Amino acid sequence: MTRNVYTVKQVNAYIKNMFTQDYMLNRIYVKGEVSNCKYHTSGHIYFSLKDESGTIACVMFAGQRGGLSFRMREGQQIVVLGSVNVYERSGSYQLYAKEIRLDGDGVLYERFQMLKKELEEMGMFAAEYKKEIPTYARRIGIVTAPTGAAIRDIMNIAARRNPYVQLILYPAQVQGEGAKESIVRGIRKLQEENIDVMIVGRGGGSIEDLWAFNEEEVARAIFECQIPVISAVGHETDTTIADYVADLRAPTPSAAAELAVSDYQQTKMRLKEYELRLNRLLAQEVQVARMRLKEYRTRLKYLHPRYRLQEQQQRLAELEDDLRTLMEGRIREARHKLAIYMEAMKGLSPIEKLNHGYSYVESAEGTVIRSIRQVKQKSGLSIYVTDGMIHASVEGVREVRHDREDKG
Repeated sequence: MTRNVYTVKQVNAYIKNMFTQDYMLNRIYVKGEVSNCKYHTSGHIYFSLKDESGTIACVMFAGQRGGLSFRMREGQQIVVLGSVNVYERSGSYQLYAKEIRLDGDGVLYERFQMLKKELEEMGMFAAEYKKEIPTYARRIGIVTAPTGAAIRDIMNIAARRNPYVQLILYPAQVQGEGAKESIVRGIRKLQEENIDVMIVGRGGGSIEDLWAFNEEEVARAIFECQIPVISAVGHETDTTIADYVADLRAPTPSAAAELAVSDYQQTKMRLKEYELRLNRLLAQEVQVARMRLKEYRTRLKYLHPRYRLQEQQQRLAELEDDLRTLMEGRIREARHKLAIYMEAMKGLSPIEKLNHGYSYVESAEGTVIRSIRQVKQKSGLSIYVTDGMIHASVEGVREVRHDREDKG
């Protein structure tokens, strides 16, 4: 008879595969008391969980340490989220921890994760729905307990940063039965108060203390709020559904006040700096404008009709001087030529001839007598000499021939 014989490795691998295929063992919460806890130098944590009936070995690797928010000690009651699998080398099974919380938190945390996933799939955490927090809020609404440390911190910081900001408190119940209804009423009531921004939160506490801010009703009230909402729940390490839905998450109520209330002194200094810069820029602009105006004035002066007229007048005066000079030159030239002509004509003048002993003879009819043939016996004559005229009568004529050597 043939029998199947398996190695230890094959058996361990087979069992490991069975564990791996079991869905429940891949994500399981296990509750128990911490024992044999050891923090290894590698960063891994080795411990056991035990109860009245037995013990299970556990390990949390260094890469999963983000799922542990406290230091484990012997005897603590905890809830471990992880997977059960086989360690083949020793053939033993153990719980591989991913998250560890003190007892009481495990169930609530599971509810938290389920609601977070559901609301995220609905788009309530999407960035496009986040409203901008106003920089200079004047009226700030606060939904929190009226006697807790949260409201005192907010008031102190608001008074220090800007004493002119008005705080409007809705005294809400933030813990226990009826807390979620009280917070929702506060959010809706403050929307009617004409506020600029709203702070919703409380001081730190356990997951049970903060659970009202993980309720779906509160998340929907924040999401539907028309006023920008800052969540301020617990300490910096605490995270609630309200933080994801709000327009801005503050790690603490004090930080929320810092974000909501503008620093008056810083704003005042900034405005003073802007004023100085504006005055400097304005002075520069005025200086540039004055230089430009001066340039325009100079250009306008050259383009002004009066200046053009003055230029034309000056040009006309210059032309007049040139014309006068030209005319005087022409006159001098003409006078010079006239003098030359007068000298040239002097010898041809009858008066000059008369001055040289010659006379000018006319008949009684005014005809110039050039020949004896033009006169008769007893004819009347007019003889012109230098200083006057002589009336004469012809007594007789005698022909006289003159020999001329040159007629030219």
